[in-house]
Amino acid sequence: MELLHLATMLERVEHVAGFVADQNATVVLSCENANVIIVAAALETMWAAPIGVWLEVGSGYAASLAARDVATLSWLVPLDHVVVHGPDAREQAQILETLLTNEQVTIANDVASIKGAYNRPAPPRAVRVWHVDAQDLYAGDEQLRALGTRNTPAGACTTYVTT
Repeated sequence: MELLHLATMLERVEHVAGFVADQNATVVLSCENANVIIVAAALETMWAAPIGVWLEVGSGYAASLAARDVATLSWLVPLDHVVVHGPDAREQAQILETLLTNEQVTIANDVASIKGAYNRPAPPRAVRVWHVDAQDLYAGDEQLRALGTRNTPAGACTTYVTT
């Protein structure tokens, strides 16, 4: 498996759709100077292939709020992957992933305690939730290792592959 993290900026967003179309791997988008959920939704007519979003989750943007944003975005674009980055990324990813269902959620870990919550509607298809640990990505037992970063007109692109 291969994921490409494209770190873009609003000034480069016109290059993003072309970059995504030219890739043979799923692109996970982040935007340094804007909310990536809004950017991905604004570009919704450009997504021919499934995409992902890279979220900076922490005290200012909790996993529970991110889960609401991800669920909403998943109904607008073909969203397959979410990468959680920030303090306590593994625990934040656990909260976010648990909230991407139609079921009642009760969960507690080091970053949140949620009892009897709902986050409906769930995404129309499964969304794989990853978290960043050091430079690598993890989802369950799967690990993707960062191979390197290259600059493109759309932004900096880091390649992650299965170890």
